Amino acid sequence: LEVIEAHYLFGASYDDIDVVVHPQSIVHSMVETLDTSCIAQLGWADMRLPLVYSVSWPHRLRMPYKPLDLAELGSLTFKAPDHQKYPCIALAYAAGRTGGTMTAVLNAANEAANEKFREDVGLGFLDIPELIEGAMEAHKADLKLTDVQLDDILNCDVWAREFVEENMSKIINGKVLFT
Repeated sequence: LEVIEAHYLFGASYDDIDVVVHPQSIVHSMVETLDTSCIAQLGWADMRLPLVYSVSWPHRLRMPYKPLDLAELGSLTFKAPDHQKYPCIALAYAAGRTGGTMTAVLNAANEAANEKFREDVGLGFLDIPELIEGAMEAHKADLKLTDVQLDDILNCDVWAREFVEENMSKIINGKVLFT
């Protein structure tokens, strides 16, 4: 989802957006400028600060958090994602490049599948991308690419959540949603 957010927030082409795995979760965003230098937003592995930053822009608020101590952290590591391990990355790029209502379907299917996984109803972690991809494939018949309105997005959101609800039992029982 962050791939799609970066595309819309910064107007970047999907070809110019890279994903890196950062296990410490200290770097919340990083932008490479034309001169190849990078500007990053760092904070403890807690999403409250980036969220406060996003809603208080352009102002900075004094927060009751412990200051970030880079010496305490010791090191930051980054690596390329394993696309076999993280198949949802490719789904996000595909939905973003398709555009229109596909991104709403990806988001809602992802949220619904993750919720069902956390409810421990028998859905495996690796079943999540299967449900998302199934919803995206099924949505191609009703995909809207132009003049997308809020109602279109909300309707797609409801549809994708229903798709997950209706199809998760098929996956739990070992059936393939699509070929």
